Amino acid sequence: MEILSNVFVLLHFIGFAALFGGAFTQLKGPNRKINAAMFHGALTQVVTGLILVGFAEMGDGDVNHMKIGIKSLVLVVILVLVLMNRKKDKVSDGVFWGVFALTLLNAGIAVFW
Repeated sequence: MEILSNVFVLLHFIGFAALFGGAFTQLKGPNRKINAAMFHGALTQVVTGLILVGFAEMGDGDVNHMKIGIKSLVLVVILVLVLMNRKKDKVSDGVFWGVFALTLLNAGIAVFW
């Protein structure tokens, strides 16, 4: 079971890399948009995150529900922003920087909490 859990952790990291990398590559560009990497990264993060929470609940250790709830809320906001703006040729700076900052916030919560 531990190997399967580690596979989903790896997939979760790949989702983060796609979401963050898809945004990072556009930092200097004049026209920013929600690209396919950001869309698929956000979806991967949601699916693998839910699976990892399921694994954590099945295990013997304590589960930090506050951390999971906050990370889930941040990820839902990211997903909504990505889904609402993925068809647009150009997104506003607020949306782009919001997705970028929330992605970093979610990683920071995972690392430092």
